[in-house]
Amino acid sequence: MTGSNRDSKLPSDSKTRADIEAFLRKVAVTPSVKRAGRPGRLLFAIDATASREPTWDMACQIQSEMFASTDDIGGLQVQLAFYRGFGEMKVTQWLDCSDDLVGRMVKVRCLAGRTQIRRLLRHALKETNVQKVDALVFVGDVVEEDIDELGDVAGQLGLVGTPVFVFHEGSEPVSRRAFEQIAKLSGGAYCGFDSGSAQQLRDLLAAVAVFSAGGRRALEDFGNQRGGCVLQIADQMRDGI
Repeated sequence: MTGSNRDSKLPSDSKTRADIEAFLRKVAVTPSVKRAGRPGRLLFAIDATASREPTWDMACQIQSEMFASTDDIGGLQVQLAFYRGFGEMKVTQWLDCSDDLVGRMVKVRCLAGRTQIRRLLRHALKETNVQKVDALVFVGDVVEEDIDELGDVAGQLGLVGTPVFVFHEGSEPVSRRAFEQIAKLSGGAYCGFDSGSAQQLRDLLAAVAVFSAGGRRALEDFGNQRGGCVLQIADQMRDGI
């Protein structure tokens, strides 16, 4: 999105904490069905329009944690997808090394343009129909598309078992509603964040990666090692939330 249309208001600390708590509860009850003998497959999709430029470097740093967190539970393959500019969308091959992913991300320059979230969701649907995608992570700040059309594709992803985990930067209310619907209809979860919640975002992304690679048991073990908000997920699983 162009910077002039972006809501500059960032979520309060209490609102961010509430989002995180809701996100943890949802991940705790999301089913994970992964075929044995293959790495988890996670599609990492990012809005690379102009309004995201201030936090792009943070996203580059954070994503490497996804790989490190899954090394001992069968590993993780990640495909990077992003949109920017005038109808431009780029997709990498499936990568199994954080250095490869970081190398591609640091070369990306954000460009003004409209969102292409439906196009990303349709790409995820196409990929998972070829070989199962265990989760889609989307990081973005606004929605400039028809919510019903987005919901239709999100629902199709839910039917094939590919949940969408949405990380929403900022607090634009119409976009929040759309992102929450995408997460709900796909069977995933929504969480808001800002530039001050980098560590929590890192831990939550790692939790989704572990969940994708090894399911609930792996996430519980990871929570015992990591503590913090990741441990909360494991505790909620044991409590049957």
